[in-house]
This record gives sequence, structure tokens and C-alpha cells, in this order.
Amino acid sequence: MIQLVGVSRRHARVGAVLSDVTTVIEPAEMVFLTGPSGAGKTTLLRLIFREESTDAGKVLVFGRDVARLSEAEVMAHRRDVGFVFQDFRLLPQRTVLDNLTFVQRALGTPRSERTLRAFDALSRVGMQHALRSLPRELSGGEQQRVAIARAIIGQPRLLLADEPTGSLDQTLATAIFDLFTELNAAGTTVVLATHDLEQVRRVGRRTLVLERGRLVSDGDPR
Repeated sequence: MIQLVGVSRRHARVGAVLSDVTTVIEPAEMVFLTGPSGAGKTTLLRLIFREESTDAGKVLVFGRDVARLSEAEVMAHRRDVGFVFQDFRLLPQRTVLDNLTFVQRALGTPRSERTLRAFDALSRVGMQHALRSLPRELSGGEQQRVAIARAIIGQPRLLLADEPTGSLDQTLATAIFDLFTELNAAGTTVVLATHDLEQVRRVGRRTLVLERGRLVSDGDPR
């Protein structure tokens, strides 16, 4: 599913963000990505999503080298990859329903099917009541859950999540982690970056630890 080979990435202001990261994530695997702030977790997810490009090494997803994808192929790639962004990226002037169905409209999905998919995705994160709300009318935690619903509405083969429970209390965080576990059990590959080591240990899945851009540990968090 995902193969990283000697992946390195530099940012102009901070220097090396990732250094020679090599690992494989198998189809239908659930993997946690942990490490201190600035360790490179977000950058690694963005490379897989093809929002950034490597300076060295290869990122292969679904057997394809993402650096070689054309612009049209990048868009197709992202339809297969759901991404829960740390900063939500909800469209502020559009309702929750519009935020969830924006891409589906572009793909020509019938209106009735778009709405049903949106309601189902929102129900899975406990936000079905907010279908007609604007993002500014929601709390930070509610916006987070809407962002998760948007990521799963298309039933992606691969789901990436960057601190998806960062603004949630532990009760709701547990529910969200359990949702990701359920999605994984249904066959979705999940890669989840988080600081919440309590939840990581509770769920007990393979954990990759980054420190200063290097992969320093790969195994059972317990």
C-alpha cells in the first residue's frame, strides 16, 4: 500500500524535516505515527497525500511513485486518499453539507446520493444535526468531527489523519479512535499521527516513532 524508500525532505527555514525514512505499510493495516512536535509527522503525511514532494527517496502509494504523477493523476490519487487535516480546512462560507459534498458534485454524483452519503458520514461522528450549519457556528471539536466526516465520505482506500483528536476531550477522543479502528476493520488502511499516547497504547496497533525527522522506532506501543 505505502512504501517509503530513503525519504528525505528539507524546508528552507528549518532545514531537514525528514531524513532517510524507510518503511512499508501494508494494505488494511492501521499504523500510528508519533513523536514530538517538529519531528516530521505532518510532512510525512503530506508526502503520502502528494501535497509536498520529497527532496530525496521515493514515496510509493498503491504501487505508484507519487512524484511521477501528472496533475490529473494527483487529483485521482487524492480521491483514493482521505485526509483529516489538523487545521480542518473547512470552507467557511459553505454549510457542513456543502463542505462534505463539494468534491462529489464535481464528480457528478447525483444530489440525492450526495446527501445520503453526507448524512451517513456525519452520523458516524455524531454530527448529523449540523448538516445545515456553517463552520463558524460550530465549536472547534465539532469542526474536527466534520473534517473527519468529510475525509471518510468517499470511502477511501487509505485514510490519513493529522492529530484528529487534538481539540477533543478523552471521552470523544476514544470514540473517534474507535471509529478509525472500525474503518480499518472494514478494510481501510489508516495512518494516524497523534500525540495521544494513552489512546495509542489503548488501541495497541503498530506505531512508528519519529524524532528530528528520523524513524527511531517501529513496533507495538505497549
